[in-house]
Amino acid sequence: MAGPLQGVRVLEIASAAPAPFACMMLADLGADVVVVDRASKPGRKPQRPIDPLKRGRRSVAADLKTPQGASIVRRLAGAADVLVEGFRPGVMERVGLGPEALLAEHPKLIFARMTGYGQHGPLSRRAGHDINYIAVAGALEPIGRQGERPLPPLNLVGDFGGGGMLLTVGILAALHERSRSGQGQVVDAAMVDGAALLTAFLHGVRADGHWSDSRGTNLLDGGAPFYDTYQTSDGGYVAVGALERRFYQQLLVGLGLDGEQDLPDQMDRERWHELRARFAEIFARRTRADWTDVLGGLDACVSPVLAPREVADADHTRARAGFVQISDVSQPAPAPRFSRTPASTPTAPRLPGEDTEDVLVQWGLGMAATSDHGSQGKVAGL
Repeated sequence: MAGPLQGVRVLEIASAAPAPFACMMLADLGADVVVVDRASKPGRKPQRPIDPLKRGRRSVAADLKTPQGASIVRRLAGAADVLVEGFRPGVMERVGLGPEALLAEHPKLIFARMTGYGQHGPLSRRAGHDINYIAVAGALEPIGRQGERPLPPLNLVGDFGGGGMLLTVGILAALHERSRSGQGQVVDAAMVDGAALLTAFLHGVRADGHWSDSRGTNLLDGGAPFYDTYQTSDGGYVAVGALERRFYQQLLVGLGLDGEQDLPDQMDRERWHELRARFAEIFARRTRADWTDVLGGLDACVSPVLAPREVADADHTRARAGFVQISDVSQPAPAPRFSRTPASTPTAPRLPGEDTEDVLVQWGLGMAATSDHGSQGKVAGL
């Protein structure tokens, strides 16, 4: 693997969504990521995974609930720079693989933990999902139309933005600090913390008196007619983000409204409903492609709203090689870009245990005891 993290070894204990996303990013940027998967049941032929979150790493199969499997993980941890786990607090401790035990054996190890509510606090051991974490963080309540209930923004804010990316930042910061101190440490990344952190700007504008607590009435929450989406004649949508006056004037030019005497002022909130209705009526006259052409040459901050299935073939995406094809799945390419140490195309997801023997040898553990599960690969610690 190429990339700026080449030479960094990451041991990932298989889990769901946020932690795998962080490990995908680390692998994309060149880290040698090995995931400890659960072994499939003998005789059951598993399907090769295609999930982009599983790309770019090798797989070792081990049963953490057995002394042998736990021993393999402890030895792998000794060869790793970072261990990543995404279980509820106490799970790793119950199998003898908590940070206190592993850091005592391997003091340079960075033990990175991904949870919903964090390692302590009254909610720490409660079950939850993205929607629960962003609700508690104050990130869900402001999202939605005026007079309607809060709308979950997929699972982007908790799982991936406030979770996986926060975990990645924590790991990189801990690696940097270790380069000076020579010591590892625990990274406690909680989605409730990350989602709250993403709302820092909102707390600032609210303190300044520029944010109403009434959902869907503000500049950036769909309340402003010049920061919203509009349907086009073909059933598509365009996104309008003409906040600044100069961009707003270009929007009016593109819509043929410049110079119209009866048009409400941009910041006349009492007449925003009139402005929105006018914009909606005009955008509905043409197709999404037409409006892309009409407004493409203007700094009006108008963009076509692309569906996920369309992004890979968009001109801008193609020009930047923003998507790659892995295991017949079109998916986002590694990001960000680096001038001297560019990332390579990620490798395809592996079957559980497919790389057990290779990893044990290459990470200096020798040929630990394994059991051959045929198409399911080798299982360590059996």
